[in-house]
Amino acid sequence: MSAFNAIDTDREIEQEEFTPEIEPQATWCPGCGDFGVLKALKGAATELGLDPEEILLVTGIGCSGKLSSYFESYGFHSIHGRSLPVARAAKLANPELTVLAAGGDGDGYGIGGNHFMHTARENHDMTYIVFNNEIFGLTKGQTSPTSPKGHKSKTQPQGSAKDPLRPLSMSLSAGASYVARTAAVNPNQAKEILVEAIQHDGFSHVDFLTQCPTWNKDAKQYVPYIDIQQNDEYDFDVTERREAAEAMYETESALWEGKVLTGRYYQEDGRRTYHEEKMQQDSMPESPIAEQYFDDDHEWKRSYDLLDAHR
Repeated sequence: MSAFNAIDTDREIEQEEFTPEIEPQATWCPGCGDFGVLKALKGAATELGLDPEEILLVTGIGCSGKLSSYFESYGFHSIHGRSLPVARAAKLANPELTVLAAGGDGDGYGIGGNHFMHTARENHDMTYIVFNNEIFGLTKGQTSPTSPKGHKSKTQPQGSAKDPLRPLSMSLSAGASYVARTAAVNPNQAKEILVEAIQHDGFSHVDFLTQCPTWNKDAKQYVPYIDIQQNDEYDFDVTERREAAEAMYETESALWEGKVLTGRYYQEDGRRTYHEEKMQQDSMPESPIAEQYFDDDHEWKRSYDLLDAHR
């Protein structure tokens, strides 16, 4: 039984089904890397054979927040930094739903950094796409957590005095079980990585380099790029945390010097997701909450019915 009839349907999916009728044309700035994310996501969902009604896409605030308007699926446009807690709740309520979350580098690594850290360590089964353009774009060019040291902006006219955050390293240390970086200028790799991330059982984090030609001309187009899986110079085991950590550190340092490295960095299989851990503890209902709403005979209980009175 499923809360939605579309889940596990066996039919051929066309990519055009993910283009909404209300807002079929994205209105990002010409040359924006966000178009690359949208294209890669549509391609990945089609390749996986997912029905639009099998997917929930939760977005945050910023240019990336419009992704849920341009991608046909269930969508939720949350507030600053809060896409992950909304996505977590939806996945726990309906585990069969394919849940995606998206946000910018300011939204995800700054305002919502605490949610990012805890969602990773709890290993919720979802994919988190972070549009990383090293700037606050929608609010017109302020320094973000990933802006390089010395970068001049409206909020740092003399140049940023802070070292930028290392998103891949932070993700690994927090506990994400799939970590990758791709770029809007590498559409084939981007689609392949999103396919893997969505298929992965656990928390998948994809740091997606998206150029901002309007407010961050220093970042240019993130080209040329090097695919670490296609280059013998970067040979390491993605299942080994220490090797992955070293590769991530090198990748993050190289970007500040103008060298763009992309690819898969870490994958941990066999680890229980947060939902599976809760099921193991017998602290989740056998019937998903989403399905209980469709059951007229279900008897709802309040928290005071489940807990012993304090004495």
